[in-house]
Amino acid sequence: MIAHHVLFWLKADTTDEQKASFRKGLQSLQDIEVIKTLHIGTPVPSIDRAVVDTTYTFSLVLFFEDLAAHDVYQVHPVHKAFLDENRVYFDRVVIYDAE
Repeated sequence: MIAHHVLFWLKADTTDEQKASFRKGLQSLQDIEVIKTLHIGTPVPSIDRAVVDTTYTFSLVLFFEDLAAHDVYQVHPVHKAFLDENRVYFDRVVIYDAE
């Protein structure tokens, strides 16, 4: 099992409408057949602990059966379309892959 966790920091001037569009783009990834589980989230505002980073805008967590499925996702047309349409909105991305 591979967990693919992506944190997005959207640009400060991103509008609510653009954020909603970005979220829809993240949701479109669920159409990729190799994804076992998909979760889209935002920081929990009520958590106030020094070790918890709440500076990101969106969190995306995907689970794949194996590294081969992860690799299919990386070049999948739906994933590429998401990046092409939405990379204009984010300033920073951090990715953690774990097995």
